[in-house]
Amino acid sequence: MKLNRKLLESDFAFPTDVQVTRLPILPERIIQFGEGNFLRAFVDWMVHQANKQGLFNGRVVVVQPLPSGLVPQLNQQDGLYTLFLRGIQDGQVVEKKEVISSISRGINPYEDWESFLACAEKPEIRYVISNTTEAGITYVPEEYREGVPLTSYPGKLTAYLYRRFRKFGPDPAMGMVIIPCELIDRNGDNLKSIVLQLAREWNLPAGFIEWVEKHNYFLNSLVDRIVTGYPRDQIDEITAYLGYEDALLDTGEIFHLWVIEGDARFSEELPFHKVGLNVKWVSDMTPYRTRKVRVLNGAHTMTVPVAYLHGFDTVREAVEDELVGTYVRRGIFEEILPTLNMDAREISDFAQSVLERFQNPFIKHYWIDIALNSISKFKTRVLPSIVEYTRIRGTAPPLLSFSLAALIAFYRGETIEDGMLVGRRDKGIYQLRDDRESLLFFQEQWADFDGVTGSIDRLVRNVLANRSLWSMDLNEIPGLHERVARSLENIVEQGMAASVKQLLAK
Repeated sequence: MKLNRKLLESDFAFPTDVQVTRLPILPERIIQFGEGNFLRAFVDWMVHQANKQGLFNGRVVVVQPLPSGLVPQLNQQDGLYTLFLRGIQDGQVVEKKEVISSISRGINPYEDWESFLACAEKPEIRYVISNTTEAGITYVPEEYREGVPLTSYPGKLTAYLYRRFRKFGPDPAMGMVIIPCELIDRNGDNLKSIVLQLAREWNLPAGFIEWVEKHNYFLNSLVDRIVTGYPRDQIDEITAYLGYEDALLDTGEIFHLWVIEGDARFSEELPFHKVGLNVKWVSDMTPYRTRKVRVLNGAHTMTVPVAYLHGFDTVREAVEDELVGTYVRRGIFEEILPTLNMDAREISDFAQSVLERFQNPFIKHYWIDIALNSISKFKTRVLPSIVEYTRIRGTAPPLLSFSLAALIAFYRGETIEDGMLVGRRDKGIYQLRDDRESLLFFQEQWADFDGVTGSIDRLVRNVLANRSLWSMDLNEIPGLHERVARSLENIVEQGMAASVKQLLAK
């Protein structure tokens, strides 16, 4: 049997730990650009939770951003899918399984452009949600012609809004609330700018442009949940357990956070926080973005070279190791958190949740994947903590300085093959992916290393002085050169494990 509405409304016996809520057919109130794993395990799951408590009472019509996608499967299953959320919560392993029924249907605009635009004429559809990848919110010059599908997401959205304007005129009440989830800074602001640019290039009426600017609300947002998607390696076992086939089965972690920068009145329209969800409506999302980048992403980046050169391949095994786990915890709580100007309890709770996420037994995060473009990641995720810590304490932070030394050791390679720097650790060779200029720079620096006195100091000074990598001369940060040089010397002479042990003993 396949999951669909007929099965849902039958007397089929779903497994007892799979939550099934049979809701009435609710009106479409959200149009969503993106049908992938993330939105279904995040926004659509939230809509389902609100519907169960009678606080939203609406469904989502999904628009496929690309010519090929999951819309056929969505429509075959009447928008239904099973969601497994799994992870560690308050120190306990938690699994939640549920059939989600918040999606009404899917539309492929490349095949049915008119059905897509017809949604704009439904006054009850008030909200736009999107996740079209970071590349989705990009200006693409394209011509607007009646009846011809547009390629880019901003192009589709502009055409959609124009159809709505033509139907209802400049009615302020018909403006849309638009919340992009793409992982770019100020995503709402960027999307609005492109929509207005396209409207002007297409010579659309001035009244339409004024209506978009004044009565459509493009809200910046920040999303956070690891979604692992369709479990291909476990699907046969899961299907046998469920007793039905689900081509859209989705998996993700327990943790979730959605920060939306916008007028608090919209929180009453989308009352996710009232059903116990971690959704925050704020006037300025900057502190939350900074917190995520510095704590979650920063902890990853400060640990990659340490854990990988120590011999660990996955995040969980490294964080659960006594030595490396202590390094991560102390780095977060002693050197990163003190640099953040946020509520101490809230940020400490967030840091604890990060550590639980790192230990999720249902997710395999490989360090070598996280290592992609580590230089630019270090610049945005870790370097700001080093700079702020030094400003507060007057000297560079010991553990984060060590992480920079480990990064330099990590980028030690003799050859570049297929655009990747080939390095070596005790477990064998590895390949680092980064921009070619960075790889060539580190290859050249290590080629000049001769192991004699002063060679490490010279290597570190050259790396820290490279403004093209860091946009500043890191040698100017008090105490950083000395800490990095001594740490790198220990790593080269003693290996990573002994160096971390020595670092933590201080």
